[in-house]
Amino acid sequence: MSARPARSGGHDRQTAIGLALAAAVVGAWLAVHVLAVYRLRLVGPGVVLVPFVVVLQCWLSVGLFIVAHDAMHGSLAPRRTGLNRAVGRLALLLYGGIWYDDLVARHFAHHRLPGTAEDPDFSGDGSVGLWRWYGRFFRQYLSWGQVLRMGILADVEIWLLHAPPLNLVLFWAVPALLSSLQLFYFGTYLPHRHEAEAFADRHRTRSNAYPYLVSLATCFHFGYHHEHHDDPSVPWWRLPAVRREAVRAHGWRRA
Repeated sequence: MSARPARSGGHDRQTAIGLALAAAVVGAWLAVHVLAVYRLRLVGPGVVLVPFVVVLQCWLSVGLFIVAHDAMHGSLAPRRTGLNRAVGRLALLLYGGIWYDDLVARHFAHHRLPGTAEDPDFSGDGSVGLWRWYGRFFRQYLSWGQVLRMGILADVEIWLLHAPPLNLVLFWAVPALLSSLQLFYFGTYLPHRHEAEAFADRHRTRSNAYPYLVSLATCFHFGYHHEHHDDPSVPWWRLPAVRREAVRAHGWRRA
């Protein structure tokens, strides 16, 4: 099954939609960041808003990563390498000081040999516990360069833009950390862990059966993971349609 656009018109449409959605995600993240960090006072009614803002910014942070992930595969703007790279770099720097170019090689190693010892996202034999696997996953991707970049960005916000440090921690650092767990759980752990039923094919991954809104809320449809591995050129917003096609053809147990 292939979901690649057949002609340049399909590529242009995919680019237009992908860039519009990317702008919406990045713009929403920036708006929430500015309002929460610089305008939300942590007294009185402002305290009540904290958990809601953290949850919203956690979800939008997941969205930043998914935008960058599409850029890695060229599915954000097909055949526009420089544009993909530029948007991907911006999204990951905002997300958590991650350098896009370093992440690309690791991610493609995951696609080449999923669920093997050479897969940087995999842990042990695929049956280890959630927290042990997440700890290895987190250490694998955290780098001193990322820490340095986050430190520089934080210093700019605190010393030059006068951001309250506690607000910066609550509405940038905390959502970034929580979103890494969200991405890992729905996009790595559930799809790639070993279960009693064997994987269906060489992709060594499964898809969840969540309805559209739940899939969007959990991981921007990244939980339709077999469909992603089967055709990485499919952007995140088209995965539900591809999943529906797979269900009609093979049933829910296709994995």
